[in-house]
Amino acid sequence: MTTMRFKEGACRAGGAATTLALLAALAPVHADAAPRKRVPRLQAFDSCPALVDYARTNAARFGGGTGVPTRAAEPQPQVLIAPSLIAPSQAQAQGQVQADSAPATAGAPAPSVAADGGREAAPAFSGTNIQEAGVDELDIIKTDGRRIVAIANEQLLVIDATGPAPVLRGRLALPGFGHQLLVRGDTALVTASVSSGAPGLRSSISTPEGPSSTQLSEISLANPAAPAVRRSLTLRGALVDARLTGGTARVVITSPPQRVEPDAVEKAGLRTWVPKTVLRSRISGRKFTRGVVPCDDVRRPKAFSGLDLLSVLTFDLDRGLFSVDRDAILAGAQTVYASPDSLYVASRAYSRAVETGTGVPEGTRTQIHRYDARGTENTTYRATGEVPGFVLNQYSMSEHQDRLRVATTSEPMWFPDGDQAQDSESRVTVLKEDAGRLNAVGSVGGLGKGERIFAVRFLGDRGYVVTFRQTDPLYTLDLSDPTAPKVRGELKILGYSAYLHPVGEDRLLGVGQDATAAGRTTGAQLSLFDVSDAAAPKRVAQASLGSGSSTQAEFDPHAFLFWNLTRLTVVPLERYSSSETDPGFAGAVGFRVGANTLSEVGRLSHPAPVAAEPPRSPPIGRSLVIGSRLYTLSYDGLLTADLDDMVPLGFTPFK
Repeated sequence: MTTMRFKEGACRAGGAATTLALLAALAPVHADAAPRKRVPRLQAFDSCPALVDYARTNAARFGGGTGVPTRAAEPQPQVLIAPSLIAPSQAQAQGQVQADSAPATAGAPAPSVAADGGREAAPAFSGTNIQEAGVDELDIIKTDGRRIVAIANEQLLVIDATGPAPVLRGRLALPGFGHQLLVRGDTALVTASVSSGAPGLRSSISTPEGPSSTQLSEISLANPAAPAVRRSLTLRGALVDARLTGGTARVVITSPPQRVEPDAVEKAGLRTWVPKTVLRSRISGRKFTRGVVPCDDVRRPKAFSGLDLLSVLTFDLDRGLFSVDRDAILAGAQTVYASPDSLYVASRAYSRAVETGTGVPEGTRTQIHRYDARGTENTTYRATGEVPGFVLNQYSMSEHQDRLRVATTSEPMWFPDGDQAQDSESRVTVLKEDAGRLNAVGSVGGLGKGERIFAVRFLGDRGYVVTFRQTDPLYTLDLSDPTAPKVRGELKILGYSAYLHPVGEDRLLGVGQDATAAGRTTGAQLSLFDVSDAAAPKRVAQASLGSGSSTQAEFDPHAFLFWNLTRLTVVPLERYSSSETDPGFAGAVGFRVGANTLSEVGRLSHPAPVAAEPPRSPPIGRSLVIGSRLYTLSYDGLLTADLDDMVPLGFTPFK
């Protein structure tokens, strides 16, 4: 772990002597002067030559390749970008809206605006749909109840939500693509992929044209009419994920090594394996360049795990990007989960059989690294462990009482002649840290043989796992004894849930797909489950969203909204049609969630651009609540509706 603070007032860049002075001024500052303790699970390199020698030796085994077999990655988050050659519609210019509303269901009154010291307090508002309370996640829209900060069409948009209608106050063009953001007060941290190869390259992995990089931009929102970049930090590699706890942002990036020709491996230098960071400050006008982390702070597993570099960058957003703590492991990174106290990074473990191309792989395993995230300015590596199988997404992991629960699916095993040796199955493993290792202390397997996990939710001492191939077994798990977790109940229904959300102490709402008895999906659906009796879970309500429909909430939980005060849930909805008489649907649908009922409240769509042929509304990506109003976001604008009955009130175009 290394803490680096870029001193913007130290000197002016330019010239060899100044460069040497700058490097000296930017020497790493260790937060703790005590000698670093070596942990049993990972080994730290003693020097840069030792790291380079290790990397060259292993790269040579692959003829100059990266040394990391292709690994599956989670679906990329949704971005809102308008199709090319589409002009804004006349309906937008006039502020008109389209709606398809069902009769309203009465709900609790929206929260009123209270006075605080003579100044109106912000009304109640919804935040990003997050996994753990107090740990914010990257998204494309944020609000504090007064201001909405959104990303659409590769622009940062600042919208005033205090008046009778939202007003677009300012915008800022953003470099790169795939933008997401975190917001702390008047500071936004925006992440983006930027190509360092051929112009127009839009890839998150290395390519022959050049590897992509991740750019972090610190943006001031103090002047809503003119949001401005204060600093930016660029690092070769792909963003895995990020979290914000209080003012502390933690960003995880995985950097594959640069491609090296076989005959040049022995000459490959340090920057092939350990990329540099470039910090540009618009405050001082200076640029600072250095390695992402000192060589003796790079760790590696004892067993070779490839040559990707997993970097964890920690920032105090109240101070800015110039203050950064850095940690690095020579291993891959796929999935990030964070609790208020810990950060976990998981990826499929390296397989020797995949490397050699001979023999039968010993089975997929997931390697998990734990970091202590209780510090406000640092993130400290603590332990590493492995579990059988692969994790679906961040919801497959959950920390409870200093133990990590992990749900995984083991892939089917095959003999060399192509015959299947063993069915896939899923399990939940409980891990506990001990002397630098995450050791399994309990597990329960045999879930969904021949199937794979589609959804997981851990809630206290309970766990819920959905597997699917033809039918949807919803398993309820008792995790009260971490050394002996067990299955308490099982419910088989057609279709599956891809996302599970608690809507009460003993109710779960599932978002997924309906299916035939043969396992063919037929369209999106919502399912309400009663899990009050863990031994006998049951579905008490079901709502079909239409034949051939889908919802982004199946793949991205940030697209899901549940507003508990009025029991309203809203999800994006798209239904495609090839019929000339049926234009399909693109928008959002809302349901009131009762104890045993799901009642449709209404459907909303944004104005269709006139240049579209046939006219089609832009897809809605997000929805949020401020006071008594519901807002939905598309790449074309922000639609305001009444929270109680979803009747449209107006449209704020972005063009």
